[in-house]
Amino acid sequence: MPLDRDFDVLPLYVDPEEARLDADKYEIGGDRAARDLNNAAIRQSTSTGRAVATEQVVSRTAFRVPEGERISFGTYFNAFPASYWRRWTVVDTVTLRLAVSGRGSTVIVYKSMANGRSQRVDAATAETSSSTLHEFELSLKPFVDGGWYWYDVVAGDEDAVVEQAEWSAIVPEDCAEHGTTDLAITTMNRPDFCAKLLGQIADDEVLRPYLDTVRVMEQGTDKVTDSELFAKAAESLGDRLQVIEQANLGGSGGYARGQLESVAAGTATYALMMDDDVVCEPEGIVRAVTFGDLAKRPTIVGGHMFSLYSRSRLHSFGEIVQPWRFWWQTPLDGYSDWDLGARNLRSSRWLHKRTDVDFNGWFMCLIPRVVMEQIGLSLPLFIKWDDSEYGLRAQAAGFPTVTFPGAAVWHVPWTDKNDALDWQAYFHVRNRFVAALLHSRYPRGGRMVREDLNHTIAMLTAMQYSTIEIRHMALRDVLAGPERLHEMLPTRLGDVNKHRKQFTDAQLHVEREAFPDVRRTKPPKKGRGLDGIPTTTQVRLTALLAPLRQLRPVRPLSRRHPEVEIPAMDAKWYRLAAFDSAVVSMNDGTSAALYQRDPEHFRALAKETVGLHRRLLAEWPELAERYRAALGDITSPEAWRRTFEATAPDDGPQGGTPGVPAATKGTR
Repeated sequence: MPLDRDFDVLPLYVDPEEARLDADKYEIGGDRAARDLNNAAIRQSTSTGRAVATEQVVSRTAFRVPEGERISFGTYFNAFPASYWRRWTVVDTVTLRLAVSGRGSTVIVYKSMANGRSQRVDAATAETSSSTLHEFELSLKPFVDGGWYWYDVVAGDEDAVVEQAEWSAIVPEDCAEHGTTDLAITTMNRPDFCAKLLGQIADDEVLRPYLDTVRVMEQGTDKVTDSELFAKAAESLGDRLQVIEQANLGGSGGYARGQLESVAAGTATYALMMDDDVVCEPEGIVRAVTFGDLAKRPTIVGGHMFSLYSRSRLHSFGEIVQPWRFWWQTPLDGYSDWDLGARNLRSSRWLHKRTDVDFNGWFMCLIPRVVMEQIGLSLPLFIKWDDSEYGLRAQAAGFPTVTFPGAAVWHVPWTDKNDALDWQAYFHVRNRFVAALLHSRYPRGGRMVREDLNHTIAMLTAMQYSTIEIRHMALRDVLAGPERLHEMLPTRLGDVNKHRKQFTDAQLHVEREAFPDVRRTKPPKKGRGLDGIPTTTQVRLTALLAPLRQLRPVRPLSRRHPEVEIPAMDAKWYRLAAFDSAVVSMNDGTSAALYQRDPEHFRALAKETVGLHRRLLAEWPELAERYRAALGDITSPEAWRRTFEATAPDDGPQGGTPGVPAATKGTR
């Protein structure tokens, strides 16, 4: 049950609703209209409003079902993802064991198939009011492609209480002892958030035997150790906690430090990468370690990400790198941003097919030490694509990644950001190309260069000049080769920010009064606003004509007054391309910037855009050879150790890996 009886997360633990499975795609057929209708219907809520009262949560492991009512535990955290255990582990039979009190209470066990259809497996009824132990031995043989086990509890003549429940298995003797994990948490200027996470980890007694060392890589100026919440967590964790202060080397530098320390210590079976700004379900860590222990071969075990702001909303059930585009995405037979509070597991057909992945985000990702020893540490990429590249590298070496249902964190959703336009655009572009040069199986990266060219031209027509400038920086750095990746790690962010701030579209203002009033030489045609959505044909026509429009002289009035004010949600390139200036708000709602069309700047950037992409196509084979030849060196512990030594803080006691300075607290 939830740690804090949070009503918003209860749908992830219990489900009071009847199952209403959506239509089978093969019954719908290939008719486009029918498919579009089903895609719209599949996201419709099946909830009838039946609520679970928080007082029904008796304890962390106990739940009350009122007299005569029925509750399903066919949910994200309480159902058993049988197909994942069947595919990836040595387990072939699982035992469901429940202790239930309440006369007349019935436990019904179900299983599902990969197509989502459920089947009743077994049932048992309690004859007395006292606690009754129910056991069900369940085979994993029927779960090659997908499927879950779960149970429902129906209260009889009185309230029923599920006092405890567990899924267990008899395993080979060499797997009987559980492994342990180090935690690698990279933090920067989020002291309270990080300290709360440490408190969550410290307070969970079930998790404690699975922990070896909790390492916090402190890269900011607002230190986690200065948080009022830190002292209690530090006292509870004791000598398990180590805080390592280092230069801001981004997420990849923080996680690489955690990986380096874990490999050097050699005491933990795994290292768990975890963001500092998450809310954790500690049970998920235990499950991830257990799954890794029983895997048929060393396996990276990832967790899922739920929205911190909408707690039952799942970011993705698994992610791949689409090879032709070389872009991360949810597999085409899955859905992103899925609300399990509106349509839960038993009513969502697609959730029952096993989702196989290429990588898992490092917001929660368990990496076996043996994998790090064999394939190296993170690429020195600062942020973006380090986790996905690592998954692809592990996959090529024979180590799979499993995004494991039942292990999860709550995190700020990506949908509330637009990091394709700010300073992060540099790292998106550079690191995507670096990863593709290392791992793309297509000549010259498949569609990637052409797609990047298209995106760049769209941004040019949208007056997003600062973004284009740093995208060009990224491409020039890619073309320069892999030799300077470590050298640039501590400085490139500063270079990027300094360069982009020269342009008005990167100069943010929190007050609207910082901009002149909106004025236009001519009113909108027929009074049309920005609320309409253009057709595909209209967008294609705009794509053809918009670059030509950028060459026309700018309307004089637009130099003094923005022609339009556009909310972030409507700031599409095909809208912005129609104006000479615009005030555009940011996705987070805190600020806005002034976009101004500049024909001369457009010409220069367009020329460089074409030139850089031509070079990428021409030099791809030679670049790919260079990057692949350098991979072993730049991801080695030795290379990272040199980087940490070169960028180490000048003050503070020594700690961590020998020879690598670090300010530490709670050093073992």
